[in-house]
This record gives sequence, C-alpha cells and structure tokens, in this order.
Amino acid sequence: MAKLYFYYASMNAGKSTTLLQADFNYRERGMHTMLWTAKLDDRGEQKAIESRIGLGADAHRYDANTDLWQEIGAANKVEPLDCVLVDEAQFLTKDQVWQLARLADEGGIPVLCYGLRTDFQGELFPGSAALLGISDALVELKAVCHCGRKATMNLRVDESGAAVSQGAQTEIGGNDRYVALCRKHFSQALAG
Repeated sequence: MAKLYFYYASMNAGKSTTLLQADFNYRERGMHTMLWTAKLDDRGEQKAIESRIGLGADAHRYDANTDLWQEIGAANKVEPLDCVLVDEAQFLTKDQVWQLARLADEGGIPVLCYGLRTDFQGELFPGSAALLGISDALVELKAVCHCGRKATMNLRVDESGAAVSQGAQTEIGGNDRYVALCRKHFSQALAG
C-alpha cells in the first residue's frame, strides 16, 4: 500500500540531503523515481535540488498552477514510477497535496515530501498545513539550535544579522537569511 509521507524540519536539518539519499536508495535497486521542487527556489545554478553538503540532482519544477496528478500520471504511463520525491513541499498548494495523496491512493506510488513546517513567524505554510493534516506518515527531522536543543523555528535575519519579524511569508534564502533556533531562542530574538 503506497503512502504519502511528510518529512518536516526547520532550516539546516538535512531535508534535501535525506531526499537525495532516499532517491539514491531507490535508483541503486533499479527502481524509477521522479523528483520535484518549487520553481520559485532558483538558488541552484546547475541542479534543481541541492543540499548544503554539496549533493544535488535534477528535478522537475512545480508552481501553483502545476497539476501534479496529471504531470506525474503521464510520466508514470511512459515509465512506471516506484516513488515520487518532492523537495520544498511547504510551497505546494492544498490542491497539489491532495493530488499527491491521490497518486499514493489511486496510483499506488509512494510520495515522499520534504519541507519546512513553519515560516519565520512560526506560522504554517499552506502546503505544510495540508501535509500535516492528511499525510499517512509524519517524520520530524532534527536540526540543532546554538544552545544544543532541537531547533524547530526559522528566524529570518537582515543583512546585519538582526531578527526580522515582518514581511512576506516566502523569501528564498539560506544561511544568509535564516537561522534555525529552538523556540526559546527564537522568541528571545524576536523580543529584541
């Protein structure tokens, strides 16, 4: 029975690395996979999915208008898929999450989604909210705060490293814009 999985964490927890390892494991066994990531994350110069430790892979890119049921279903007819892996899953729409669930339920294809749970204000992303609500399996990956506790929050910082508490929910960036913190240090940073 195929399932919809959601692997979630704060920044710097190794989500993309874990996705790439899962993809490698499938391919090493002669299985066929399909990788997806958000179109709006254009930081990678050569690969669509890149981890901070230097691993990368090409991937299809989705935006809010992509019909994943249709796109993946068409590819599955050409070459049967054993797994679909989605990076930056927080940027999925609610409808896309349901399309991925349908792929698992009706298409019989396991779907592994990897993404952030919350934004820089501690609010759920729409894709993450839908995944938390309907996934068959939820797996929390761990990052570490500077104090040694589990980092669960993503603090947005400006060019000088000061905490940012207002702005658009989505602003692409890495270590230059975000710091993974435990809830205590996240709250303290926002309090000033």
